Amino acid sequence: MGRCRVAIVDTGSGNLRSVEKALAVSGADGFVTRDPDQVALADKVVLPGQGAFGAYVAGLGRDGGALREAVLGAIRGGTPYLGICMGLQVLFEGSEEAPGSAGLCVLPGRVVRFGLAPPLKVPHMGWNACRRPAGAAPVPLLAGTADGTHFYFVHSYYPVPSDARHVALLADHGVGFCAAVARDNLFACQFHPEKSQQAGLALLERFVSL
Repeated sequence: MGRCRVAIVDTGSGNLRSVEKALAVSGADGFVTRDPDQVALADKVVLPGQGAFGAYVAGLGRDGGALREAVLGAIRGGTPYLGICMGLQVLFEGSEEAPGSAGLCVLPGRVVRFGLAPPLKVPHMGWNACRRPAGAAPVPLLAGTADGTHFYFVHSYYPVPSDARHVALLADHGVGFCAAVARDNLFACQFHPEKSQQAGLALLERFVSL
């Protein structure tokens, strides 16, 4: 059996090569692409990225929105999807960062900015512990992730899902916030597994192997 082919969707927002390298270490044949047909044919899809919500949405919408539709088609068709950072936020209806830009609307809810007073800083940057919500349903991708596991974050905004059942992990930075979501074939995290050393690589390996 060949290696799992994972499309790393290029929306024009950076951090693609580090994700590609981390997936290769995790046993995948990851490839960066802007081609909607390649996204549709992939075994699994990763939507990584850093930057601003509006620019990210615009990147998905270029060339008449074919890339956006390919990503939505993969999600709706049951292809395993991993969203990282902006790949999480764009799943929701919109963001305070770009009020005129609609997200993919895959999950109900919005993205809001940390409203914190000193000495807490925005952006939230660095390692932070994550935990499962009380009573949360098991998430296969998190089977080997213990509560209290630290992941690496870099963000000023975070999602607020309308349906609490979608929240897979929580973290705290002045307020409790959603650090990851899960639903059916979809998993997305605000942290960067490709920057999270062994904990992040273990998560990527499960994504590749499951």
